[in-house]
Amino acid sequence: MEKYIKLNPNDNVVVAIADIAEGEVICGVKAAEPIARGHKMTLVEVPEGENIIKYGYPIGHTTETVAPGKWIHSHNLKTNLSSTLEYTYNPKLKDIPVTRNDKFMGYVRKNGEVGIRNEIWIVNTVGCVNGVSNAIVNMANKKFAGRNIDGIHNFVHPYGCSQLGEDQENTQKLLAGMVRHPNAAGVLVLSLGCENNNVDEFKKVLGDYDPERVKFLIVQEHEDELSAAMDILEELVTYAEGFKQEEVPVSKLVIGLKCGGSDGLSGITANPLIGRISDIMVANGGKTVLSEVPEMFGAETILMDRCQTKDLFDQTVSLVNNFKEYFLSHGQPVGENPSPGNKKGGITTLEDKSLGCTQKGGTSNVQGVLLYGDKVQNTGLNLLQGPGNDIVAISGMMASGCHLILFSTGRGTPVGSPVPTVKIATNSDLAGRKPNWIDWNAGRLVEDKEMDSYAEEFFEYILDVASHRKETKNEINGYREIAIFKNGVTL
Repeated sequence: MEKYIKLNPNDNVVVAIADIAEGEVICGVKAAEPIARGHKMTLVEVPEGENIIKYGYPIGHTTETVAPGKWIHSHNLKTNLSSTLEYTYNPKLKDIPVTRNDKFMGYVRKNGEVGIRNEIWIVNTVGCVNGVSNAIVNMANKKFAGRNIDGIHNFVHPYGCSQLGEDQENTQKLLAGMVRHPNAAGVLVLSLGCENNNVDEFKKVLGDYDPERVKFLIVQEHEDELSAAMDILEELVTYAEGFKQEEVPVSKLVIGLKCGGSDGLSGITANPLIGRISDIMVANGGKTVLSEVPEMFGAETILMDRCQTKDLFDQTVSLVNNFKEYFLSHGQPVGENPSPGNKKGGITTLEDKSLGCTQKGGTSNVQGVLLYGDKVQNTGLNLLQGPGNDIVAISGMMASGCHLILFSTGRGTPVGSPVPTVKIATNSDLAGRKPNWIDWNAGRLVEDKEMDSYAEEFFEYILDVASHRKETKNEINGYREIAIFKNGVTL
């Protein structure tokens, strides 16, 4: 196995895929110092102020002259990002025809949507009822053990009151997306009664709903809210037991594309593997969702040029520039995204991270652009407004209708969404050390696996998860969280 990879013929660096010792000859250049796995080594002398090229694109400029064979990282490389930009639409489109007809086993709901789990969800309108919600779910999972459902789950959060404007709207849209999600056969909406996001206000955002499937409990109105909740859950469990799995086309499936705890191999192994799955989904007439807008900065033109129409291009420009303005309005630089863990794993600048991150979108055209809380409508690849923060991002994807999320990680993370969250290791070391977190090892792509066959093998695993023949580690561990995007005052 080679110890390095050159990602593009125009690159002036290579990436170590195994630790490189000082003095080793790499791509005809002697390493001037040790280069850790995931980190970059220069192939030529790069004068101060010149760009470092990786993936064929600039990832920042040098802060000093860097000799060949040197480690290039935060100590001698700085981002080129600074503010909003003007963009020109230069379409580079690649149509992926619908040529496949893969199937999975799902639950067809009364409205025609399909779920991949048959669960009961307890959705809190306000954080004040979190304790009651926990008590209800603990009691319910004992009372209804052995019933023909896939579990009862609740999701706590701190919001739903003392919020104004966009903040309250974000809370309502996120929670409404949860209530509508087809993985939940039945939903208990749990309210305190006096909150801003009370049941009457929440119903305005929720819109039409099936009263057999969605029921409400205002705890201030009941002497014994736990007993009242058990009566409601008995109805919901009985209703959910009426659904049986049946074969449905993959075109009914919506998959979220996410990375977190990334390292220098993320854009080489796991993210391209996820991108290949996105293309397979498109070939099935399915839907995929790419979010994490700040992790598009520096690579955004790649996605903009893949927008199917000028209107989608304009929406993507707004998506990117509005998020940059959000950073700048808080006095924060737009390029300070890579976390300490990202940097330790070999990612230096936001451009470096973004060029790896966007690999998850595959090669297909962008067919939709969604605001936070919007539901996916268009087949193909969709871009979703949302931050890079892991829990906020996966919550937004879930609320948009994603049935499951493909989540690559190089550093490792246990976080999980309310929907199955497939953790994909970028390197075999992580997969070996954290088997209780990791579902799939993409590190083998630089060891003993070839992309085409390994992607098909991985897609079969995804169909097993969708069909509930397999459970993800977040499901097994019970790691299911939500977080709501906030950008305002708390009263």
